[in-house]
Amino acid sequence: MLVLIRGAGDLASGIALRLVRSGIKVVMTDLAKPLAIRRSVAFCEANRLGEITIENVTARHAESSDEALALLAEGYIPVLADPEAKCIAEIKPTAIVDAILAKRNLGTKITDAPIVVGVGPGFTAGVDCHAVVETMRGHTLGRVIYEGPALPNTNIPGLIGGFAGERVLRAPATGEFKTVLDIGAIVKQGDVTGYVQGKPMLATLDGVLRGLIADGTLVKEGLKCGDVDPRGDVSYCKLASDKSLAIGGGVLEAILHFSGALKEG
Repeated sequence: MLVLIRGAGDLASGIALRLVRSGIKVVMTDLAKPLAIRRSVAFCEANRLGEITIENVTARHAESSDEALALLAEGYIPVLADPEAKCIAEIKPTAIVDAILAKRNLGTKITDAPIVVGVGPGFTAGVDCHAVVETMRGHTLGRVIYEGPALPNTNIPGLIGGFAGERVLRAPATGEFKTVLDIGAIVKQGDVTGYVQGKPMLATLDGVLRGLIADGTLVKEGLKCGDVDPRGDVSYCKLASDKSLAIGGGVLEAILHFSGALKEG
């Protein structure tokens, strides 16, 4: 089975890990210049760096659908700079997973593939996809919805180490982001993590800099550009999150559920 995942950020990458480890072939698409924060666990970095390995699974940038299929045969996750997923017609996946996490549907249709799974708010099972996987932290995280929508977006980050919105670092101005620290750095509240137009982006609390947007990225004032993990464990920076793996489990369930129906048909 071949699955195309739209989006290759940290949550989409957790999904990819679940699928690949279950013996499913995966192709991913993202921006040519990704905006991922948790870059150390985001396969979209392959588009920027050429290659990235996360938990012993390696992704490589592919210039075309043909190259993507060749990389698949070599055991890699191919990542295409194709945010609109124009490659669908050439790759012909059995399933499409929309994990862009834009909080709205950017064009995915239930007719795009035999199995279409939407991740998070913006999708309605039975309308624009066959199933939706819940992304809201809490009792229903990772649950598969076979009829209806996911919970609406609250714009409030989930609790980690007792902190929610306080963990997020936002661009202090519009312009080019310049990093000062690297992901994995230990920070104290008030430490400078980067600059935009000479204005500092300060750490909001004590902890580990778990995520930071790539140096040289053009950002808008208020854009999420960093993430501080108050738990203080640097090893988490290299591991897919509990949230991403829970969502990945839901996606795997949905794909297997509908693939069974396809075989019966």
